[in-house]
Amino acid sequence: MSSGHVSEFEQMVLLAVLQAETEAYAPRIRAELLSRAGRRVSRGALYRTFDRMSQKGWLAWTSEDSNPIPERGGAPMRRFTVTPEGRRALRSSREALLRLWDGIEPELEKA
Repeated sequence: MSSGHVSEFEQMVLLAVLQAETEAYAPRIRAELLSRAGRRVSRGALYRTFDRMSQKGWLAWTSEDSNPIPERGGAPMRRFTVTPEGRRALRSSREALLRLWDGIEPELEKA
C-alpha cells in the first residue's frame, strides 16, 4: 500500500471520517466537512475521493446491509474507517506541515 502524499482534501476527508467515528457514512462526512472546515463537497467528488483513498490503502468501508435505505433504492450505506496505513499517512502529512509552519508566524504578521 502507498503512504504517498496526502492532498489537503484527502486530509480533510480522513479527519472527518475520524471525527464521525462509528457514524462515518457519506452524509455525515459531508456534514463534518461543511461544519468543521466550511467546505462544500458534492456526493460524486466525495465518492471519487473515497475510491482513490481506498486504492491507496488509507480508507476501508463496510456495507451496512441490515438497514437498506428506501431513498437509495434499497442500496445499503457504506460506513468508512481510516486504516492504519491511512493514519500513518495522515500523521506523516501533519508532521511535515508542522515542520514547515515552525517559525513562520512572524512572516505572516508582515502585511
